[in-house]
Amino acid sequence: MKSLFYPKTIAVIGASQHTHKVGNVIFRNLLKDFRVIPINPNTKEILGKKTFPSVKKVKEKIDLAVITTKAQLVPKIMEECGRKKIKNIIIISSGFKETGNIKLETKVKTILNKYKITCIGVNCLGILNTENNLDTLFLPQNKLKRPKKGNISFICQSGAIGAAILDLYSEQDYGFAKFISYGNATNTDESDLLNYLNKDKKTKVICMYIEAVQNGKKFIKTINKIKKPIIILKGGKTKKGIEAALSHTGSLAGNSKIYSAVFKQNRIIEANSIEELFDIAKIFSKLKKPKGKKILVITNGGGYSIITSDEIDKSKLELAELSPQTRMALKKTMPKTVNIRNPLDLVGDATTKRYEKAIKLANKDKNINILLIIILYQTSTLTQDITDIIIKNNKKPTIVIATGGNKTEIIKRKLERHNIPCYGFPKNAVTSLSKFL
Repeated sequence: MKSLFYPKTIAVIGASQHTHKVGNVIFRNLLKDFRVIPINPNTKEILGKKTFPSVKKVKEKIDLAVITTKAQLVPKIMEECGRKKIKNIIIISSGFKETGNIKLETKVKTILNKYKITCIGVNCLGILNTENNLDTLFLPQNKLKRPKKGNISFICQSGAIGAAILDLYSEQDYGFAKFISYGNATNTDESDLLNYLNKDKKTKVICMYIEAVQNGKKFIKTINKIKKPIIILKGGKTKKGIEAALSHTGSLAGNSKIYSAVFKQNRIIEANSIEELFDIAKIFSKLKKPKGKKILVITNGGGYSIITSDEIDKSKLELAELSPQTRMALKKTMPKTVNIRNPLDLVGDATTKRYEKAIKLANKDKNINILLIIILYQTSTLTQDITDIIIKNNKKPTIVIATGGNKTEIIKRKLERHNIPCYGFPKNAVTSLSKFL
Protein backbone atom coordinates (compact mmCIF):
# COMPACT_ATOMS: atom_id res chain seq x y z
CA MET A 1 0.00 0.00 0.00
CA LYS A 2 3.01 2.30 0.27
CA SER A 3 2.82 3.28 -3.41
CA LEU A 4 -0.73 4.52 -2.80
CA PHE A 5 0.59 7.17 -0.40
CA TYR A 6 3.85 7.85 -2.26
CA PRO A 7 2.99 8.01 -5.99
CA LYS A 8 5.04 9.84 -8.60
CA THR A 9 2.51 10.13 -11.43
CA ILE A 10 -1.20 10.67 -10.79
CA ALA A 11 -4.14 10.64 -13.19
CA VAL A 12 -7.24 12.62 -12.20
CA ILE A 13 -10.12 11.02 -14.10
CA GLY A 14 -12.89 13.57 -14.37
CA ALA A 15 -10.54 16.56 -14.10
CA SER A 16 -12.48 19.72 -14.92
CA GLN A 17 -11.97 23.32 -16.03
CA HIS A 18 -14.77 24.47 -13.72
CA THR A 19 -13.36 25.64 -10.36
CA HIS A 20 -16.38 24.44 -8.35
CA LYS A 21 -16.14 20.87 -9.66
CA VAL A 22 -14.55 18.09 -7.58
CA GLY A 23 -12.23 17.12 -10.43
CA ASN A 24 -10.86 20.66 -10.61
CA VAL A 25 -10.24 20.96 -6.85
CA ILE A 26 -8.30 17.69 -6.67
CA PHE A 27 -6.32 18.49 -9.81
CA ARG A 28 -5.26 21.87 -8.38
CA ASN A 29 -4.35 20.30 -5.02
CA LEU A 30 -1.87 17.96 -6.69
CA LEU A 31 -0.46 20.18 -9.41
CA LYS A 32 2.36 21.77 -7.39
CA ASP A 33 4.00 18.61 -6.05
CA PHE A 34 3.28 15.82 -8.55
CA ARG A 35 3.24 14.90 -12.21
CA VAL A 36 -0.55 15.08 -12.72
CA ILE A 37 -2.35 13.95 -15.86
CA PRO A 38 -5.90 15.25 -16.43
CA ILE A 39 -8.30 12.75 -17.99
CA ASN A 40 -11.36 14.28 -19.67
CA PRO A 41 -12.68 13.41 -23.17
CA ASN A 42 -14.52 16.73 -23.49
CA THR A 43 -11.65 19.24 -23.28
CA LYS A 44 -8.11 19.59 -24.64
CA GLU A 45 -6.43 21.45 -21.78
CA ILE A 46 -6.90 22.13 -18.06
CA LEU A 47 -4.77 24.71 -16.25
CA GLY A 48 -2.19 24.55 -19.02
CA LYS A 49 -1.95 20.74 -18.95
CA LYS A 50 -2.84 18.61 -21.96
CA THR A 51 -5.81 16.34 -21.27
CA PHE A 52 -6.30 12.77 -22.43
CA PRO A 53 -9.66 11.18 -23.26
CA SER A 54 -8.73 8.02 -21.34
CA VAL A 55 -5.87 6.48 -19.38
CA LYS A 56 -5.48 4.14 -22.38
CA LYS A 57 -4.06 7.08 -24.34
CA VAL A 58 -1.39 7.88 -21.73
CA LYS A 59 1.95 6.27 -22.62
CA GLU A 60 3.75 6.69 -19.29
CA LYS A 61 3.22 4.65 -16.14
CA ILE A 62 0.52 5.88 -13.77
CA ASP A 63 1.02 5.13 -10.06
CA LEU A 64 -2.33 6.40 -8.81
CA ALA A 65 -5.68 7.22 -10.41
CA VAL A 66 -8.30 9.40 -8.69
CA ILE A 67 -11.80 8.93 -10.09
CA THR A 68 -14.34 11.76 -9.70
CA THR A 69 -16.91 10.88 -12.40
CA LYS A 70 -20.54 9.81 -12.10
CA ALA A 71 -20.98 6.37 -10.52
CA GLN A 72 -22.37 4.80 -13.71
CA LEU A 73 -19.10 5.49 -15.56
CA VAL A 74 -16.86 3.93 -12.92
CA PRO A 75 -16.94 0.25 -14.07
CA LYS A 76 -15.83 1.17 -17.61
CA ILE A 77 -13.08 3.42 -16.23
CA MET A 78 -11.98 0.65 -13.86
CA GLU A 79 -11.56 -1.76 -16.75
CA GLU A 80 -9.39 0.79 -18.55
CA CYS A 81 -7.30 1.32 -15.40
CA GLY A 82 -6.90 -2.43 -15.00
CA ARG A 83 -5.66 -2.87 -18.56
CA LYS A 84 -3.30 0.08 -18.03
CA LYS A 85 -1.92 -1.82 -14.99
CA ILE A 86 -2.72 0.98 -12.53
CA LYS A 87 -2.52 -0.68 -9.12
CA ASN A 88 -3.79 2.14 -6.87
CA ILE A 89 -7.12 3.92 -7.26
CA ILE A 90 -9.15 6.35 -5.16
CA ILE A 91 -12.84 6.47 -6.09
CA ILE A 92 -14.39 9.69 -4.83
CA SER A 93 -17.65 9.04 -6.72
CA SER A 94 -20.81 8.25 -4.72
CA GLY A 95 -24.06 6.54 -5.71
CA PHE A 96 -23.28 2.93 -4.79
CA LYS A 97 -24.51 0.73 -1.93
CA GLU A 98 -24.99 3.75 0.33
CA THR A 99 -27.91 4.69 -1.96
CA GLY A 100 -29.07 1.11 -2.35
CA ASN A 101 -27.16 0.46 -5.59
CA ILE A 102 -25.48 -2.71 -4.34
CA LYS A 103 -25.29 -4.22 -7.84
CA LEU A 104 -23.12 -1.37 -9.17
CA GLU A 105 -20.72 -1.56 -6.23
CA THR A 106 -20.46 -5.33 -6.55
CA LYS A 107 -19.53 -4.85 -10.20
CA VAL A 108 -16.77 -2.40 -9.24
CA LYS A 109 -15.46 -4.78 -6.58
CA THR A 110 -15.31 -7.63 -9.09
CA ILE A 111 -13.19 -5.51 -11.45
CA LEU A 112 -10.89 -4.42 -8.60
CA ASN A 113 -10.29 -8.03 -7.61
CA LYS A 114 -9.84 -9.11 -11.23
CA TYR A 115 -6.93 -6.69 -11.72
CA LYS A 116 -5.66 -6.84 -8.10
CA ILE A 117 -6.15 -3.10 -7.59
CA THR A 118 -5.92 -1.42 -4.18
CA CYS A 119 -8.84 0.98 -3.91
CA ILE A 120 -9.79 3.65 -1.37
CA GLY A 121 -13.52 4.31 -1.56
CA VAL A 122 -15.98 4.25 -3.19
CA ASN A 123 -17.87 7.26 -1.80
CA CYS A 124 -14.99 8.87 0.06
CA LEU A 125 -13.39 12.25 0.69
CA GLY A 126 -9.90 11.07 -0.32
CA ILE A 127 -6.51 10.80 1.39
CA LEU A 128 -3.85 13.16 2.68
CA ASN A 129 -0.15 12.51 3.29
CA THR A 130 1.57 15.51 4.91
CA GLU A 131 5.06 14.12 4.28
CA ASN A 132 4.88 14.53 0.48
CA ASN A 133 1.82 16.86 0.21
CA LEU A 134 -0.33 14.19 -1.42
CA ASP A 135 -3.79 15.79 -1.22
CA THR A 136 -6.73 14.13 -2.98
CA LEU A 137 -9.38 15.75 -0.77
CA PHE A 138 -12.11 17.25 -2.91
CA LEU A 139 -12.71 20.23 -0.61
CA PRO A 140 -10.81 23.45 -1.52
CA GLN A 141 -7.90 24.56 0.65
CA ASN A 142 -9.39 28.02 1.21
CA LYS A 143 -12.31 26.34 2.99
CA LEU A 144 -10.62 23.38 4.65
CA LYS A 145 -7.29 24.10 6.30
CA ARG A 146 -4.74 21.33 5.82
CA PRO A 147 -2.80 20.17 8.89
CA LYS A 148 0.92 20.54 9.49
CA LYS A 149 3.19 17.50 9.63
CA GLY A 150 2.78 15.41 12.76
CA ASN A 151 2.52 11.86 14.06
CA ILE A 152 -1.26 11.31 14.34
CA SER A 153 -2.93 9.34 11.54
CA PHE A 154 -6.71 9.40 11.21
CA ILE A 155 -8.80 6.70 9.52
CA CYS A 156 -12.34 7.98 9.01
CA GLN A 157 -15.35 6.25 7.50
CA SER A 158 -17.20 9.56 7.19
CA GLY A 159 -15.93 12.23 4.82
CA ALA A 160 -17.97 14.95 6.54
CA ILE A 161 -16.58 14.15 9.99
CA GLY A 162 -13.09 13.86 8.53
CA ALA A 163 -13.29 17.25 6.82
CA ALA A 164 -14.62 19.04 9.89
CA ILE A 165 -12.00 17.42 12.14
CA LEU A 166 -9.11 18.30 9.84
CA ASP A 167 -10.25 21.91 9.59
CA LEU A 168 -10.83 22.31 13.33
CA TYR A 169 -7.69 20.59 14.59
CA SER A 170 -5.45 22.08 11.91
CA GLU A 171 -6.53 25.48 13.26
CA GLN A 172 -5.65 24.24 16.75
CA ASP A 173 -2.15 23.34 15.50
CA TYR A 174 -2.44 19.54 15.65
CA GLY A 175 0.00 17.66 13.43
CA PHE A 176 -1.12 14.76 11.23
CA ALA A 177 0.87 12.15 9.32
CA LYS A 178 -1.88 10.55 7.21
CA PHE A 179 -5.61 11.12 6.80
CA ILE A 180 -7.72 8.45 5.10
CA SER A 181 -11.41 8.72 4.30
CA TYR A 182 -12.33 5.23 3.10
CA GLY A 183 -16.11 5.50 2.58
CA ASN A 184 -17.78 2.21 1.64
CA ALA A 185 -14.53 0.20 1.89
CA THR A 186 -15.24 -1.59 -1.39
CA ASN A 187 -12.02 -3.62 -1.34
CA THR A 188 -9.73 -1.87 1.18
CA ASP A 189 -11.12 -1.79 4.70
CA GLU A 190 -10.12 -0.46 8.10
CA SER A 191 -8.06 -3.60 8.87
CA ASP A 192 -5.95 -3.11 5.73
CA LEU A 193 -5.38 0.53 6.64
CA LEU A 194 -4.43 -0.36 10.22
CA ASN A 195 -1.88 -2.87 8.94
CA TYR A 196 -0.30 -0.20 6.75
CA LEU A 197 -0.20 2.49 9.46
CA ASN A 198 1.34 0.02 11.91
CA LYS A 199 4.36 -0.13 9.58
CA ASP A 200 4.33 3.58 8.70
CA LYS A 201 7.30 5.27 10.40
CA LYS A 202 5.59 8.68 10.43
CA THR A 203 2.60 7.40 12.42
CA LYS A 204 2.83 7.24 16.20
CA VAL A 205 -0.87 7.30 17.13
CA ILE A 206 -3.85 5.95 15.15
CA CYS A 207 -7.28 7.57 15.49
CA MET A 208 -10.40 6.06 13.94
CA TYR A 209 -14.02 6.93 13.35
CA ILE A 210 -15.95 3.82 12.31
CA GLU A 211 -19.61 2.97 11.84
CA ALA A 212 -19.08 -0.75 11.27
CA VAL A 213 -16.11 -2.99 10.51
CA GLN A 214 -16.32 -4.92 7.24
CA ASN A 215 -14.95 -8.20 8.62
CA GLY A 216 -15.06 -8.78 12.37
CA LYS A 217 -12.61 -11.71 12.54
CA LYS A 218 -10.12 -9.93 10.30
CA PHE A 219 -10.40 -6.77 12.42
CA ILE A 220 -9.78 -8.59 15.73
CA LYS A 221 -6.82 -10.45 14.23
CA THR A 222 -5.41 -7.16 12.94
CA ILE A 223 -5.72 -5.11 16.13
CA ASN A 224 -3.97 -7.88 18.05
CA LYS A 225 -0.87 -7.24 15.93
CA ILE A 226 -0.87 -3.43 16.16
CA LYS A 227 1.85 -2.10 18.44
CA LYS A 228 0.78 1.56 18.29
CA PRO A 229 -1.99 3.12 20.37
CA ILE A 230 -5.39 2.99 18.64
CA ILE A 231 -8.17 5.34 19.71
CA ILE A 232 -11.62 4.66 18.24
CA LEU A 233 -14.89 6.58 18.15
CA LYS A 234 -17.74 4.23 17.19
CA GLY A 235 -20.73 5.75 15.39
CA GLY A 236 -24.14 4.07 15.25
CA LYS A 237 -24.66 3.20 18.91
CA THR A 238 -28.42 3.77 19.05
CA LYS A 239 -31.30 2.51 16.89
CA LYS A 240 -31.49 5.80 15.00
CA GLY A 241 -27.72 5.97 14.66
CA ILE A 242 -27.65 2.46 13.16
CA GLU A 243 -30.32 3.47 10.64
CA ALA A 244 -28.33 6.58 9.70
CA ALA A 245 -25.14 4.52 9.23
CA LEU A 246 -26.91 2.21 6.79
CA SER A 247 -27.94 5.13 4.59
CA HIS A 248 -24.53 6.79 4.93
CA THR A 249 -21.99 4.18 3.81
CA GLY A 250 -24.24 1.17 3.42
CA SER A 251 -22.81 -0.28 6.64
CA LEU A 252 -24.91 -2.16 9.15
CA ALA A 253 -23.60 -0.85 12.46
CA GLY A 254 -23.51 -3.69 14.97
CA ASN A 255 -24.24 -3.83 18.69
CA SER A 256 -22.18 -1.13 20.41
CA LYS A 257 -21.76 -3.25 23.56
CA ILE A 258 -20.07 -5.97 21.52
CA TYR A 259 -17.75 -3.40 19.93
CA SER A 260 -16.90 -1.93 23.35
CA ALA A 261 -16.14 -5.40 24.73
CA VAL A 262 -13.86 -6.19 21.77
CA PHE A 263 -12.07 -2.84 22.19
CA LYS A 264 -11.51 -3.47 25.89
CA GLN A 265 -10.28 -7.05 25.38
CA ASN A 266 -7.79 -5.91 22.76
CA ARG A 267 -6.46 -2.83 24.57
CA ILE A 268 -8.16 -0.41 22.16
CA ILE A 269 -9.04 2.97 23.67
CA GLU A 270 -12.66 3.90 23.04
CA ALA A 271 -13.54 7.61 22.89
CA ASN A 272 -17.02 8.86 23.68
CA SER A 273 -16.95 11.95 21.46
CA ILE A 274 -14.99 13.55 18.64
CA GLU A 275 -13.48 16.00 21.12
CA GLU A 276 -12.37 13.19 23.42
CA LEU A 277 -10.90 11.24 20.48
CA PHE A 278 -8.36 13.97 19.78
CA ASP A 279 -7.87 15.02 23.39
CA ILE A 280 -6.61 11.49 24.00
CA ALA A 281 -4.61 11.43 20.77
CA LYS A 282 -2.81 14.62 21.81
CA ILE A 283 -1.37 13.14 24.97
CA PHE A 284 -0.23 9.96 23.19
CA SER A 285 1.40 11.98 20.41
CA LYS A 286 3.37 14.27 22.74
CA LEU A 287 4.28 12.36 25.92
CA LYS A 288 6.46 9.40 26.78
CA LYS A 289 5.09 6.90 29.27
CA PRO A 290 5.95 7.94 32.85
CA LYS A 291 7.77 5.62 35.24
CA GLY A 292 4.77 5.60 37.57
CA LYS A 293 1.25 6.99 37.91
CA LYS A 294 1.52 9.42 40.83
CA ILE A 295 0.43 12.96 39.96
CA LEU A 296 1.30 16.35 41.45
CA VAL A 297 -1.16 19.17 40.74
CA ILE A 298 0.32 22.69 40.82
CA THR A 299 -2.16 25.55 40.54
CA ASN A 300 -2.81 29.22 41.23
CA GLY A 301 -6.55 28.73 41.69
CA GLY A 302 -8.16 26.95 44.64
CA GLY A 303 -11.39 26.16 42.80
CA TYR A 304 -9.48 24.53 39.98
CA SER A 305 -7.52 22.39 42.43
CA ILE A 306 -10.81 21.10 43.87
CA ILE A 307 -12.33 20.31 40.46
CA THR A 308 -9.12 18.65 39.29
CA SER A 309 -8.92 16.55 42.47
CA ASP A 310 -12.52 15.43 41.90
CA GLU A 311 -11.70 14.37 38.34
CA ILE A 312 -8.55 12.53 39.44
CA ASP A 313 -10.53 10.64 42.08
CA LYS A 314 -13.36 9.79 39.66
CA SER A 315 -10.84 8.50 37.13
CA LYS A 316 -9.22 6.32 39.81
CA LEU A 317 -5.88 8.06 39.41
CA GLU A 318 -3.55 8.82 42.33
CA LEU A 319 -2.25 12.05 43.80
CA ALA A 320 1.40 11.82 44.80
CA GLU A 321 2.51 12.08 48.43
CA LEU A 322 5.17 14.78 48.67
CA SER A 323 8.44 13.56 50.15
CA PRO A 324 9.56 15.08 53.50
CA GLN A 325 12.46 16.79 51.70
CA THR A 326 10.11 18.42 49.18
CA ARG A 327 7.76 19.58 51.94
CA MET A 328 10.62 21.13 53.87
CA ALA A 329 12.06 22.86 50.79
CA LEU A 330 8.62 24.23 49.83
CA LYS A 331 8.07 25.62 53.35
CA LYS A 332 11.37 27.46 53.10
CA THR A 333 10.73 28.95 49.65
CA MET A 334 6.95 29.58 49.61
CA PRO A 335 4.91 32.29 51.38
CA LYS A 336 2.95 31.20 54.46
CA THR A 337 -0.29 31.53 52.48
CA VAL A 338 0.71 28.44 50.45
CA ASN A 339 -0.56 25.21 51.99
CA ILE A 340 2.11 22.55 51.43
CA ARG A 341 0.07 19.63 50.15
CA ASN A 342 -1.13 18.05 46.91
CA PRO A 343 -2.75 19.80 45.07
CA LEU A 344 -0.13 22.47 45.61
CA ASP A 345 -2.07 25.74 45.46
CA LEU A 346 0.40 28.59 44.93
CA VAL A 347 -2.57 30.96 45.52
CA GLY A 348 -3.85 33.86 43.44
CA ASP A 349 -0.76 36.08 43.70
CA ALA A 350 1.53 33.31 42.40
CA THR A 351 4.38 34.61 40.29
CA THR A 352 6.25 32.89 37.50
CA LYS A 353 9.17 32.53 39.92
CA ARG A 354 6.94 30.73 42.41
CA TYR A 355 5.88 28.24 39.75
CA GLU A 356 9.52 27.72 38.82
CA LYS A 357 10.52 26.83 42.39
CA ALA A 358 7.62 24.38 42.72
CA ILE A 359 8.34 22.68 39.39
CA LYS A 360 12.06 22.31 40.10
CA LEU A 361 11.39 20.69 43.46
CA ALA A 362 8.78 18.38 41.93
CA ASN A 363 11.31 17.21 39.35
CA LYS A 364 13.65 16.11 42.16
CA ASP A 365 10.95 14.26 44.10
CA LYS A 366 10.97 10.54 43.29
CA ASN A 367 7.43 10.18 44.65
CA ILE A 368 6.14 12.28 41.74
CA ASN A 369 5.83 10.82 38.23
CA ILE A 370 3.59 13.34 36.43
CA LEU A 371 3.08 17.09 36.73
CA LEU A 372 -0.39 18.51 36.10
CA ILE A 373 0.14 22.28 35.99
CA ILE A 374 -2.83 24.66 36.07
CA ILE A 375 -2.21 28.17 34.76
CA LEU A 376 -4.88 30.83 35.26
CA TYR A 377 -3.13 33.54 33.31
CA GLN A 378 -5.72 36.21 34.13
CA THR A 379 -3.92 37.11 37.39
CA SER A 380 -1.75 40.23 37.30
CA THR A 381 1.32 38.50 38.78
CA LEU A 382 1.86 35.90 36.04
CA THR A 383 3.99 36.83 33.04
CA GLN A 384 4.27 35.19 29.62
CA ASP A 385 7.63 33.68 30.47
CA ILE A 386 5.69 31.06 32.46
CA THR A 387 5.91 29.08 29.20
CA ASP A 388 9.72 29.34 29.15
CA ILE A 389 9.88 28.14 32.76
CA ILE A 390 7.73 25.07 32.03
CA ILE A 391 9.62 24.25 28.81
CA LYS A 392 13.05 24.68 30.44
CA ASN A 393 12.10 22.47 33.41
CA ASN A 394 10.21 19.83 31.44
CA LYS A 395 11.98 16.87 33.04
CA LYS A 396 8.96 14.69 33.87
CA PRO A 397 5.80 14.10 31.80
CA THR A 398 3.90 17.38 32.08
CA ILE A 399 0.34 18.35 31.21
CA VAL A 400 -1.03 21.89 31.38
CA ILE A 401 -4.59 23.06 32.05
CA ALA A 402 -5.20 26.66 31.02
CA THR A 403 -8.62 28.27 30.60
CA GLY A 404 -9.00 31.63 28.94
CA GLY A 405 -9.08 33.74 25.80
CA ASN A 406 -6.49 34.86 23.28
CA LYS A 407 -3.60 35.43 25.71
CA THR A 408 -4.10 31.96 27.20
CA GLU A 409 -4.28 30.40 23.73
CA ILE A 410 -0.88 31.93 22.87
CA ILE A 411 0.61 30.27 25.94
CA LYS A 412 -0.96 26.91 25.08
CA ARG A 413 0.23 26.99 21.46
CA LYS A 414 3.80 27.69 22.53
CA LEU A 415 3.80 24.86 25.07
CA GLU A 416 2.32 22.38 22.60
CA ARG A 417 5.01 23.20 20.06
CA HIS A 418 7.40 21.85 22.72
CA ASN A 419 5.38 18.63 23.16
CA ILE A 420 3.57 19.70 26.33
CA PRO A 421 -0.12 18.80 25.89
CA CYS A 422 -2.52 21.54 26.98
CA TYR A 423 -6.22 21.39 27.83
CA GLY A 424 -8.86 24.00 28.52
CA PHE A 425 -10.54 22.20 31.39
CA PRO A 426 -9.65 19.67 34.12
CA LYS A 427 -12.06 16.97 32.90
CA ASN A 428 -10.53 16.89 29.41
CA ALA A 429 -7.00 16.69 30.80
CA VAL A 430 -7.67 14.06 33.46
CA THR A 431 -9.81 11.85 31.20
CA SER A 432 -7.07 11.88 28.57
CA LEU A 433 -4.41 11.15 31.17
CA SER A 434 -6.40 8.21 32.55
CA LYS A 435 -6.60 6.67 29.05
CA PHE A 436 -2.88 7.27 28.55
CA LEU A 437 -1.89 5.56 31.78
